[in-house]
Amino acid sequence: MTRRVAITGIGVRAPGGSGTKEFWDLLSSGRTATRAISAFDAGAFRSRIAGEVDFDAAAEGLSPREIRRMDRASQFAVVCTRDAVADSGLDFDVVDPARIGVSLGSAVASATSLENEYLVMSDAGRKWLVDQDYMSPHMFDYLSPGVMPAEVAWAVGAEGPTTMVSDGCTSGLDAVGYGVQLIRENSADIVLAGAADTPISPIVVACFDAIKATTPRNDDPARASRPFDGSRNGFVLAEGAAMFVLEEYERALRRGAHIYAEIGGYATRCNAYHMTGLKTDGREMAEAIRVALEVSRTDPTGIDYVNAHGSGTKQNDRHETAAFKRSLGPHAYDVPVSSIKSMVGHSLGAIGSIEIAACALAIEHNVVPPTANLHTPDPECDLDYVPLTAREQRVDTVLTVGSGFGGFQSAMVLHRPKGATA
Repeated sequence: MTRRVAITGIGVRAPGGSGTKEFWDLLSSGRTATRAISAFDAGAFRSRIAGEVDFDAAAEGLSPREIRRMDRASQFAVVCTRDAVADSGLDFDVVDPARIGVSLGSAVASATSLENEYLVMSDAGRKWLVDQDYMSPHMFDYLSPGVMPAEVAWAVGAEGPTTMVSDGCTSGLDAVGYGVQLIRENSADIVLAGAADTPISPIVVACFDAIKATTPRNDDPARASRPFDGSRNGFVLAEGAAMFVLEEYERALRRGAHIYAEIGGYATRCNAYHMTGLKTDGREMAEAIRVALEVSRTDPTGIDYVNAHGSGTKQNDRHETAAFKRSLGPHAYDVPVSSIKSMVGHSLGAIGSIEIAACALAIEHNVVPPTANLHTPDPECDLDYVPLTAREQRVDTVLTVGSGFGGFQSAMVLHRPKGATA
């Protein structure tokens, strides 16, 4: 018998709020949290806006040593983990540590600290040969992405499978998907799964500037992220994190845990086509959706809400619109679809986990988050994208998808826990 997987704890740090409740309040009200970059002087860049998180590590309970040791992304992951554990009501002291796993996703890991350390050692780039005497003693922590899930494991005493997933913008979705697999294959009973990314730094902003993937709509930051709108011209870079307590379903029921959602199915594919380009027919994403539906034993007509990748680039929005039509058939025209990136921006590897949190909360509250800033739909994007205002409706089953550089396409299906009431 296949072991089922429940989400019993959620922790979020996203633009516009300091926790899960604030995150949901932002989404359900249709407010946006994108603004001019304040983390550094972005005056020389093409795109000078982002979704920043107002984060005070000391106020979040991190010690001076933890703050000194950990990159900002690791700090996000640990703080969200602590929130998720507290939310779950699970006493980790009575759980066999060998049965607790960690699956963490990130696209650029500790890029912020690596860049800062390079600036110190190279005297702001003036010296070709860097001076290692100025190197931080924690440089290895910044260099090795595997340190991030290790920090999460230390935070909860996890001694089971501990993994870093880094495959671009689907990392957060795939990390949770891998956590689900660990429970289903009986390698763990509990998995701390999720993702964190803090890419708002000069080097990352410059990279996306170079390929013109981010929007130059600097004069209107709050309305710059416009998925599926005819006037969209790129995504808004962001930072953030979300972590979950994933638990074997029957175990969660026995202890009387509050279950936000059951993760019914997950699948991922690669188009083996182009690093950044997407085929117009959406075939690979459609295949990931098809398999996720099959694993979850869900008919396409059973989907009540689709959380789109919805980055706000023309090729992505059209690609996934085609994928929804291909995989859901006529139901694609009836089911509400929306992109929360319109409100919190695109936090690269973290966004897939942040969107899973949004999906679980949509089930919890029976509310479909809107696509903000959608005033003039692209004629080629002709589905129900829930413009501007959240929609109250019964939400029992949600499909969430992700698309990433390298051709990665992932999909996950979440269900309302059986027996739960609206």
